[in-house]
Amino acid sequence: MKNFLGFVSFVLIVGGISGLLADHLWGLRVFGFVRYLVPSGHQTAGYFALIGVGVLLALGTALLDRLGAGD
Repeated sequence: MKNFLGFVSFVLIVGGISGLLADHLWGLRVFGFVRYLVPSGHQTAGYFALIGVGVLLALGTALLDRLGAGD
């Protein structure tokens, strides 16, 4: 379970950073499907929210790993 949560948190963090960079600097997207999670017209706030959710998920995964309850 923690491997799956780690993967999802990685996708959210990298997709959010990639979306911010694509909107403000250049058009390269690493995970293009992540843009469908962000509402139209609210890209900057949406990508920051994805990064925040990804970080919280990564912290939760680390806590599960520390407690030994992630398997």
